[in-house]
Amino acid sequence: MPEPKNNLSLQEDVINGTSDLSEVKKPDEKESVVKSTMTLIEKNGCHDTVYINAAKIFQGIHTEKSKDRMLVRYAGDSAAPVLAFKDVSSQRLSYELAFNALKYQDLLEEMLLDSCVYPCHSIPDELTSLLVVMLYDLQDRKFQAREISDEDEPVADVRKVEHYLSSFKTKLAAALARYRIKHDAPSIEYVLPEAIQKQHQRASALPLCVWINTFKISLEDVFRDLKEKGFTKVKSVSDLDHHTYGVDQHCGDVLVFPSSLKEELLNLDLFADCKLLLQDKSRSLAVHAAQAQLNSGDDIIVAHGGSHLTIAHMSVLTNHSTSTIFVCGVKSSAKEAELRNFFSHMECTNIQLLHEDFTEIGPTDPKLQKAKVILLLPQCSGLGAGDPIDFILNEHGDAGLLKDLFQGTVAKDKLSVLAERQLTELIHAMKFKEVQAIIYCTCSIYAEENERVVKKALESGVEGDKVQPYRLIPPVFDTCSDSNASTETFFKTEPSGISSGCFLAVLAREKDSSANMSAEDILGQAVAKGLLEDILIEKPKKGEKKQKVTQLTRNIAGGVEPKIAELLHRQTVSNIKAEAAVSKAVSNVHQKNVSQTKGGVQLKKSIRPISARALPEVLKHTRPLPPVGKAYGRQTPARKARAEHKRVVLKLANIMFPPAVTPYLSSQGNKAGIPAHHCLHRWSGARGFRGRVLPPPLRKTVRPAVLHPRPWM
Repeated sequence: MPEPKNNLSLQEDVINGTSDLSEVKKPDEKESVVKSTMTLIEKNGCHDTVYINAAKIFQGIHTEKSKDRMLVRYAGDSAAPVLAFKDVSSQRLSYELAFNALKYQDLLEEMLLDSCVYPCHSIPDELTSLLVVMLYDLQDRKFQAREISDEDEPVADVRKVEHYLSSFKTKLAAALARYRIKHDAPSIEYVLPEAIQKQHQRASALPLCVWINTFKISLEDVFRDLKEKGFTKVKSVSDLDHHTYGVDQHCGDVLVFPSSLKEELLNLDLFADCKLLLQDKSRSLAVHAAQAQLNSGDDIIVAHGGSHLTIAHMSVLTNHSTSTIFVCGVKSSAKEAELRNFFSHMECTNIQLLHEDFTEIGPTDPKLQKAKVILLLPQCSGLGAGDPIDFILNEHGDAGLLKDLFQGTVAKDKLSVLAERQLTELIHAMKFKEVQAIIYCTCSIYAEENERVVKKALESGVEGDKVQPYRLIPPVFDTCSDSNASTETFFKTEPSGISSGCFLAVLAREKDSSANMSAEDILGQAVAKGLLEDILIEKPKKGEKKQKVTQLTRNIAGGVEPKIAELLHRQTVSNIKAEAAVSKAVSNVHQKNVSQTKGGVQLKKSIRPISARALPEVLKHTRPLPPVGKAYGRQTPARKARAEHKRVVLKLANIMFPPAVTPYLSSQGNKAGIPAHHCLHRWSGARGFRGRVLPPPLRKTVRPAVLHPRPWM
């Protein structure tokens, strides 16, 4: 049995990075605590500017204690600092360092007090935040010296605090060892609150979601490239393991990877060339829901310009149309230049940046009159985000999210301010009379920012009486996903080990039931939504009254027939009405062509043929009637051909003529001539067209005189 180590030997092991507290941990150690996932790779430290920025962030989010418990004092302004980052990597390091200092604030303060490093007259209270931040980084490096690059521009305060801590590193290591023994902690992660530990577990297990930039590469090429690199495609997220990936069930251009592959993925050429982009799935859901509401040529308004990845994804999804994406709130020229450079690298060309905030833009602005959809991603509490650092960096969120996440809740005053601002923006979006749909999406877990905001906006009646009101409709994300069958008015997910928290609502104007859409408009909508790339209209055969639509090609397979049926529903109703009108028109023509008189039946002169342009479509391809009477028999072949081309289909009616006498044509034209000495007798009561009683048949009185053999001549 090895002898237990004393504090001095444990202190030396901590300094050397070889301590093993499993030998001194108590028998009743909590098994529920997950082992540390921190890497054992030694770090070389950060640049001086990273420490300065991290100290400024920590100053604004550190936990303020009551005066009776305040042993370490932080002087300075707690307002949001002005930060200048060298690059994205240094920005991420600064936020991570500040967040870690916040999580371990109690531990770091006790180390300073236990080692008698604090208070120090040479380190003023204004530098206490810098002292705590650099102490965390020092123990994370196992108290090893930082490697300073020649390119690193020195900062006097950083070098001063670093020299001070290095002179007390042995005492600081001993204080850390005593703290871990006191709290029975194999590593410092075990001293975190249970809520933070669970959040770490969720974040570490959360699958990575990436979307494909089809401006640069196709889906098939991505699948082939990943296969060549040893990745295997699986059908379900539950099957993810090691080098596997799957296609998201809601968004066809989003791939899902195991969380353990993050570092490896980011080093792939696909990511370096911006062919694959890592982003929280909630934002991909929002852009897909917005794209589903667009028609060809419709513009879209993005109310906030914070998320450059979201704007780029929206641009990629609308690459098949002539839509323009208007991005609001890009005020500074530096920010505008940064976004333009990024979009140029992403090959996005249909984006227009606006300097005004969304609420500063009037609903009747001329340049936005073609905008039919508004994508509203308001600033929210963000407690549903899987990775808070990614959320802050990609969505330009508030650093206060780190403090709220650590505390596990948001202050009521802050939540009220956020909800009021969200409601104002949503109501302003509803004032745009040309807009037909609004996508509202947050990463909040609070109903005050989600359902209640939407409900209040709908109840406000801000649309007025001159336009159709808004109503909630089930979100549709992708034509090939199962989400199309959803009947839920909201899309909502809770933070878990497989998904981040998300709330999404689609507000669309009620459709005018009296509006009739042409077949071309309906098929245009289908093409705009990516349902069809090409349409072939076949000409109807004889006896057929409907057109057949044949689908030639598609971008994404599956789910087309239900969408076409839905789009053509209105046209079907319109066709039924048209056929009824045509039937009535034919009846009227019959009644005009067959006339009855009191003295007998008259055959009217041929009616002028109706022009083909004035006829409904169904009457242009019908079989003509055979000629009736000599008037038709005297036509020349050319006139007969033209008449048959213009002839209208009429329904035949049976008319009973007497067998003994045949009407003859008089010299005046086609008037039936009846001799005056003829009389009527023995009427059989026959019925003609539409059940009407015909006049009695004409009978000839028998006389002894010899009749002319051909009386009609």
